[in-house]
Amino acid sequence: MRYPNKVFKYTGRAYASRIGLLLIDTLFAILSLFSAAWLRQNFVVPAALNLFYDLIILVLPIRILSFRFFRTYAVILDSSGLFNIVQVVNTVLAGSLLNFIGVLLLRYAGITLSLSIVVIDFFILIILMAGYRMSLPILLKRNNKDERQPILIIGAGKLGLLTKQLIDHDQKALYRPVAFIDQNPDLINKYLDGIPVFALDQIQNYPNTKAIFAIRNITTDQKNTLIDACLSQAIQVLKVPPVSDWLSEDFDLQEIREIQIEDLLGRPAIRNLELNTGNFYQGKTVLITGAAGSIGSEIVRQLIPFRPGKLILIDQAESPLVAIELECKEKWNFPQVRAYLGTVTGKKRMERVFQEERPEIVFHAAAYKHVPIIEEFPEEAIRVNVLGTKTIADLAHQYQVEKMVLVSTDKAVNPTNVMGASKRIAELYVQYLDQTTKTNYITTRFGNVLGSVGSVVPRFKQQIAAGGPVTVTHPEINRYFMTIPEASLLVVEAAVIGQGGQVILFDMGQPVKIVDLAQKMIRLSGQPIELTFTGLRKGEKLYEELLISQEATVDTPHPKLKIAKNNSKFSLSLNELEALLQEWNIDLLKKLVPEYTYTR
Repeated sequence: MRYPNKVFKYTGRAYASRIGLLLIDTLFAILSLFSAAWLRQNFVVPAALNLFYDLIILVLPIRILSFRFFRTYAVILDSSGLFNIVQVVNTVLAGSLLNFIGVLLLRYAGITLSLSIVVIDFFILIILMAGYRMSLPILLKRNNKDERQPILIIGAGKLGLLTKQLIDHDQKALYRPVAFIDQNPDLINKYLDGIPVFALDQIQNYPNTKAIFAIRNITTDQKNTLIDACLSQAIQVLKVPPVSDWLSEDFDLQEIREIQIEDLLGRPAIRNLELNTGNFYQGKTVLITGAAGSIGSEIVRQLIPFRPGKLILIDQAESPLVAIELECKEKWNFPQVRAYLGTVTGKKRMERVFQEERPEIVFHAAAYKHVPIIEEFPEEAIRVNVLGTKTIADLAHQYQVEKMVLVSTDKAVNPTNVMGASKRIAELYVQYLDQTTKTNYITTRFGNVLGSVGSVVPRFKQQIAAGGPVTVTHPEINRYFMTIPEASLLVVEAAVIGQGGQVILFDMGQPVKIVDLAQKMIRLSGQPIELTFTGLRKGEKLYEELLISQEATVDTPHPKLKIAKNNSKFSLSLNELEALLQEWNIDLLKKLVPEYTYTR
């Protein structure tokens, strides 16, 4: 019989031998019947034996059949749960009712047996079977030394209690819950399920241990306060998965994982609000450039549930491109995908793709993005970020693409580096082109992405893994952050609500100081890592902006998406643009992007 709560899994020694337990219950049935006869005959053994022999032929087969029907031998002996006791009562009651009926039928046949013994036997057998099941877990715990690590549970609500029960009943668990941490004054200094409940300021009694975060309804600020308090006491924080995952038979306690820096954004995570996105993409051919990159590959994953007709993947990185193509086919069971190896600056190759595939929607995520190296090789940013964008945008016009979405960056606003200036030219060009074509060109602009290749978080993780030091350029530098899934999801939804010529901004919450991010990651690691400052790099700003001075914002149906409203008309000197594409020239770049501040 499967344990009714699928949250718990039991393996190995948790299941007693079914045959052994059936034999034990059968012996209990025999002992119970003799004891009932002995009591009925006022403790006279010979008379009790005679009565016992008269009833055993009727009672014992019925008992064994009831054990078999209710499967009392398939219980978990190291769990003294209410379910085991209820099962015993139901089993014994059913057997006693059948025995009672049997005795009555035998009386009609002229065989007189005692009905009172059946009643006495009912109570004795329940005491024997239930007592055995309740006492055995206590004996097992007393004889087995608990070598599991002590752990705190943050949250004494339903999720916290469920977490404790999950750990208690899993034989493979590495942890032993020792206390709940909760701010509810009605619970503090009381006991819940056998362990105490303490307030947040009492966690200093448990330094250098671990804690599981098990609270569902909590604000981001409250969550960060709790986690910061734990980290200040060198308490490593773990996170439980959503309760919906626990109902799966495949759930494993190992899915409880360490809190990651992505869990500590200074705002709630952005979720899909289902703005008829599925209907928009259904059956359409969608092309993604930079499809093997952090953002591009996640755009691919976000699109698949919306049932596009076909996905066209373009990237110059061979192995990652093959990997995302295989992921679509094998992991997501989406065979309508085709990968093209090539660079977006190769006009002939890109024209062949457009000619063969006739995409209806284009996401242009291919770009060079790392500021320091682009400062050393500025002509490469112009070649990829400007010429590449121009090539894809021109082809989108030529082949009458419905919408093209340019993935831009906050570094394009008042840029102080070539990368940002090149992305600003890309923004200006698609907005310029939008005025002369039926294709709708949309720009999405957002800040740093946590976890993308080469970004600050992976860099800090590498430095921490190496034992430090963790390097930050300046103590006052800050950035906007969002996760890869958040950024990609909003790009996908921006294509739905965006109209031609618009720049769509993402609500990235409040900017995060990089030094705070680094310190929090060091505390999460639990290691004594040194933090040092190295000075601002070429082209690096202390802070980034999402809006240009003349831009304002208007709302969209999605609360996390805003449209940058620019009252000026976009115009570019195409001759100067072509000259810049032919040969790198800093003066031409400044002329095309007047707000660019030269800091090389």
